[in-house]
Amino acid sequence: MPAAPGRTPTQLMPRCFLSTCFLPALFLVVSALLVPASARAGTGDRAMVRPATVIAAFDRARVRTIVAEGLADRRTGRAVTADSPVRVASVSKLVTALGVLRLVDRGVLDLDRDVSVYLGWQLRHPAFPDQAITLRMLLSHTSGMVDGEELYLIPLGETLRERLADPRVWDHAHPPGGGWFHYANINFPVVASVMEAATGNRFDAVMRKEVLGPLRLDACFNWSGCSPAALRRAVVLYRASGEVARDDLRGRLPDCLVLTREGAACDLSGYVPGSNGALFSPQGGLRISMRDLARLGQMLGRGGRGFLSPASFAELTRAQWRWTGPESGGVDEGGAADGLFCAYGLGIHLIGHTAPFCRDDLFADGTARIGHPGAAYGLRSGLWLDPASGRGAVWFSTGLAPDGPPGHLSAFTLAEETLADRAKIGQSRRPQTYPAER
Repeated sequence: MPAAPGRTPTQLMPRCFLSTCFLPALFLVVSALLVPASARAGTGDRAMVRPATVIAAFDRARVRTIVAEGLADRRTGRAVTADSPVRVASVSKLVTALGVLRLVDRGVLDLDRDVSVYLGWQLRHPAFPDQAITLRMLLSHTSGMVDGEELYLIPLGETLRERLADPRVWDHAHPPGGGWFHYANINFPVVASVMEAATGNRFDAVMRKEVLGPLRLDACFNWSGCSPAALRRAVVLYRASGEVARDDLRGRLPDCLVLTREGAACDLSGYVPGSNGALFSPQGGLRISMRDLARLGQMLGRGGRGFLSPASFAELTRAQWRWTGPESGGVDEGGAADGLFCAYGLGIHLIGHTAPFCRDDLFADGTARIGHPGAAYGLRSGLWLDPASGRGAVWFSTGLAPDGPPGHLSAFTLAEETLADRAKIGQSRRPQTYPAER
């Protein structure tokens, strides 16, 4: 309440005597101090706790932790570290694409084959039934699919085929492969279904065999296959309000690793691979520490040597789609074109362009980089590197509002610009907007 004219806030306070005000107040202060910090962090002070933030920088030879601050678990007071696995949201798309290209290198998949051949049923855009849909289109968001809110979330017991019969998942104005980019999560459950159908194995197992195992990463999709130690180090995701959003594991696996219908049993024993690739969240469900994500970035910085063929790495990182004007799209999940998307490879975002429309220079230094951002459940994450030098950074921060302030010089959020500046891998033209390092 504002003070009355001519009187200070102190003069407006009621008179207080030792027995009626001071002693009760002193008791409350002392009582609060006697409560362990970990307990205070888990109760009424949740929204005041510093967000968990980890930033690691890497080059082709080493990984360095730049920032590790805040709590991975506010209930227990456990601090976050570079070894704390976290759900990295859409960074998962890049990793899923690596799995596809490993299968391409082994001759199991073909980027330009009609995916109907793998699925065992004809997948067609209802408005353009003569146009086949391929993995290249799906991975580059040029398939003609849209999210239709959250229709990419398909629970156990439903099938991909049933979900794609819903007209809301199709952009009826733009054909597959027609040069129109519309970022959509739904592409990746289709990709994962193709991977499952072609191999006969569940997506989580395919990714463990093709990507996570060969790179020796203690990482997993939807916690399937992560070590007990990783479960104990898990980052709990919090919303800006302090409310738990995801992954309050308390050191053990979730009761169910996949989405189910309300009241339905979580029984994967009868699951048929290829029928619902959405189950293990190929679009966003990767759990990985920043140290391990940086190691994956190092592989990319070495041109995929020893992991992908030169041809596959070139396909991964070249612009499969590029913004050429309003007729080419470049729109996000909600259909907005704000300059964030100017070029996209196979599950990989290409940034740092100078065209007038483009506002994708996250590091504000004019350097072309590859990688992917992530945003979900109060988290922002990223993996970015300069393929020419092999230098890059990975990060995440929790407890962020989904509608946080926009960036100063890009279409990324202010939170992401701040993370990029703190990574200190570029020569940013932005003024410093974050606190001095402690």
